[in-house]
Amino acid sequence: MAYRKRIVDDELARRLSSTGAVVIEGPKACGKTATARQLAASEVLLDVDEAARKAMAVDPALVLAGAVPRLIDEWQIEPAIWNHIRRAVDTRGAPGQFILTGSAVPADDITRHGGAGRLTRLRMRPMSLFETGHATGAISVKESLDGAVPRSPETRMTIADIAERIAVGGWPGLLGRSPEKSLGALRDYVEEIRRTDIQSVDQKHRDPDKVGGFLRSIARNVATYTSLATLAADAGGSEGSLKEDTAGEYLAALRRLMIVEDQPAWAPHLRSKSRTRSAPKRHFVDPSLAVAALRATPERLLKDLNLLGFLFESLVIRDLRIYAQAADAQVLQYRDNTGLEVDAIIEAADGRWAAFEIKLGPGQIEEAAASLLRFAERVDTAKCGKPSALSVIVGTGYGYVRPDGVAVVPIGALGP
Repeated sequence: MAYRKRIVDDELARRLSSTGAVVIEGPKACGKTATARQLAASEVLLDVDEAARKAMAVDPALVLAGAVPRLIDEWQIEPAIWNHIRRAVDTRGAPGQFILTGSAVPADDITRHGGAGRLTRLRMRPMSLFETGHATGAISVKESLDGAVPRSPETRMTIADIAERIAVGGWPGLLGRSPEKSLGALRDYVEEIRRTDIQSVDQKHRDPDKVGGFLRSIARNVATYTSLATLAADAGGSEGSLKEDTAGEYLAALRRLMIVEDQPAWAPHLRSKSRTRSAPKRHFVDPSLAVAALRATPERLLKDLNLLGFLFESLVIRDLRIYAQAADAQVLQYRDNTGLEVDAIIEAADGRWAAFEIKLGPGQIEEAAASLLRFAERVDTAKCGKPSALSVIVGTGYGYVRPDGVAVVPIGALGP
């Protein structure tokens, strides 16, 4: 299969030009190895190369020898290699020596000898709609942060199309496959998580049925502020609640596998006496994992518009994260004690910010726009600056700016 360009390609090239080694982190099958190979001059695949693993125990320098940048794939399988790479970068004193890829984060003590100035971490996720060719990119997140006026013709994506994209996800290995085959592959992916991956990441025996119940609980509560206690109670089913400590360990392991990625809260300076809440929103790294955990289909999602709405929000958050990272920004969310919420806040490193409400149906635009305007009135712009954009991201339609200044952005037009 021909390589499909990724948004992260340019960021990888920039980092290699200034840093000794780049660590690409992301869930299994999101395309890390294929992306690294576009720039690597040599490689060693630790997950399949038994000889390389044996060499690590005798002379690690043998594994590191090769044309640079040298790709060390699934490096966390031999975590001792971290310090050898760090030292090799110091000795060689040149940028672009190594690309490391990993689908699990080792225990903290493995990398306690930091790589500041030597190694930099690059987060990678499944593909966005723009990368898979399902969005035009006519409305740029980066340009929105610059204050550009969003405009786009009507997108051809239907609600049924959106349900399918949510269920299939952005996994590069599934491009071109039928939805039925993709759904089967994703259910197998979730099966591996509950039976094997979650146990290997922290070397603890886990009950696959309980892990499966916990994954379904996250799926049922995706894009919400559900507490760990609620997830534990919901995951237990007829057998009673999971212990909260056990649920916490499951969640920590899933984060280390980069399967779940919570959305942190934004805490701006406010004009009002409202108090911000710090709870994160729950998301899988790709909403297709929620669909697979629930053993749902696009047709079933269309019959449950409430669930589809939450999954649509999670799809948009996935794409916003990819686009925001390319603009040196992060994706947050807002909720205060009065119940006012904003689905996504993109904040750039230089302090510029934009606020987004995410609504599947056009009938919700008025309410979402009113909510954004109320929120903008509460923010102390003397300290936080004025928003670069207030936008409602919707499933279908045109991209335009309303008379009140709030933009309407169809997901099929969004891009980096």
